[in-house]
Amino acid sequence: MPELPEVETIRRDLEEKVRGKIIERVIIKNEKSVKVPSPREFIQKMERKVLDEIHRRGKYLIVGLDSEDALVLHLGMTGRLIYSKAGEEIDYSRVVFLLENDAQLSFTDIRGFGGLWFVPDERFEEVVPTLANLGPEPLETDFTLEKFKQLLKDKKGKIKTLLMDQSFIAGVGNVYAQEALFLSGIHPTRSPSSLLEGEIEKLYHNLLNVLREAISYRGSSIKSYVDLVGRQGNYEPHLRVYGRAGSNCPRCGHVIERMEVGGRGTYFCPRCQK
Repeated sequence: MPELPEVETIRRDLEEKVRGKIIERVIIKNEKSVKVPSPREFIQKMERKVLDEIHRRGKYLIVGLDSEDALVLHLGMTGRLIYSKAGEEIDYSRVVFLLENDAQLSFTDIRGFGGLWFVPDERFEEVVPTLANLGPEPLETDFTLEKFKQLLKDKKGKIKTLLMDQSFIAGVGNVYAQEALFLSGIHPTRSPSSLLEGEIEKLYHNLLNVLREAISYRGSSIKSYVDLVGRQGNYEPHLRVYGRAGSNCPRCGHVIERMEVGGRGTYFCPRCQK
């Protein structure tokens, strides 16, 4: 699933490519992708609208419209947004927005876990309740070390599972949680309450740094992610542990191992991470 760096890359591409364009026509090829309202209403409400400011909230994209309504998109596991010339056939297209100046924006989704919502008058909590339950944005200026410490206070379970909890922090998923824990020398199964002051500080800085670094490389194309024009991200070669089972740890040379944590494949160095 695309995580914060991948979704942020797409957001920036959308700002550059489609902001200010008029939606001339909407073609719905798979009605299940339109969550709210009905497909017929969705078309009526979206056509002839101008795409305005584009925001990201966690792994969601929020596209403002000139009507003061919004289009919310979630890519799910395999969703993509592809910008191309109007009329171009894009594999697994579910919803196509034909734009002015002979352009189109296609929402594709092989597995079908993504979706689109039309949100009237910024009633996000009413239409997309999961948006209201998202935790803080880790790259916002108000996400301080002190705030991170407060969030961790009295938390139980496993630290990797907690980092992936979207109600704890928005946008962090399986890949970047593992990378931040490796850089911090923290075992993925550690209890949050067991972390020492210095470990919390390391984790805070490494989490932010790995997210920013991944954005600078336009994300990781581990499975299906591509940017708005179909290019893969460039961060995968820079991943230290994710997907590296059997390889030598870049820090100590020990063999990287894989295990299941919360039902997700998890890579770690048993020597470096305690």
